[in-house]
Amino acid sequence: MANSDAATPRERYRAQVRTEIKEHAWQQIATAGASALSLNAIAKQMGVSGPALYRYFAGRDELITELVRDAYRSLADTLRAAAAEGADLVGLAHALRGWALADPHRYFLVYGTPVPGYHAPDDTTAISAEIMATLLDACVPLTTEAPGVHVAPLAAHLEQHRGWAGDHPAPPAALHLAMSFWTRMHGVLSLELAGHFTGMRFDPARLFEAELDDLLAPRNP
Repeated sequence: MANSDAATPRERYRAQVRTEIKEHAWQQIATAGASALSLNAIAKQMGVSGPALYRYFAGRDELITELVRDAYRSLADTLRAAAAEGADLVGLAHALRGWALADPHRYFLVYGTPVPGYHAPDDTTAISAEIMATLLDACVPLTTEAPGVHVAPLAAHLEQHRGWAGDHPAPPAALHLAMSFWTRMHGVLSLELAGHFTGMRFDPARLFEAELDDLLAPRNP
């Protein structure tokens, strides 16, 4: 689609309506979860007929896909911007946490329980690969692999199963670090955002920091 300056009034109007639909969709997700998302309910909230709304999104899955794309793109842009400003892996961890805390419903749409009956399209996988590439760029300088040094079993396994890393040339130790970072940081964030630490009377930010410190402590690859 043309940029906003070159867009026709009709195109601008269509973009505005789609944005409004997505705003109502996020409100629904916050209230009842993504599995309960309903275009007919959104149409009622907007004061239009259901068929009128289907001119903008063909169905629930297309709307969810748009929200998933927006969420992945938002995180990819957040991490890339942090990296461009000089953030190392610690800085990226804080950027990830800040992004997640800013909008937990957006976080859970892409990293929470899958929506029943919905399958994300391939282009969302491409955006998630951008996110991983940014992390791998930050992991490579933190790992060294000298010839003949023993490679940990997981690192060796990831080297043989590196499709998730795309065409990034990261060595096995960097793959290991990136995967450990992703699973451990998301583990803490998912529990925190889901409220599982509520009532435990400790600061989840300190746990996040401790996990990060432990992850980056000197160790064999």
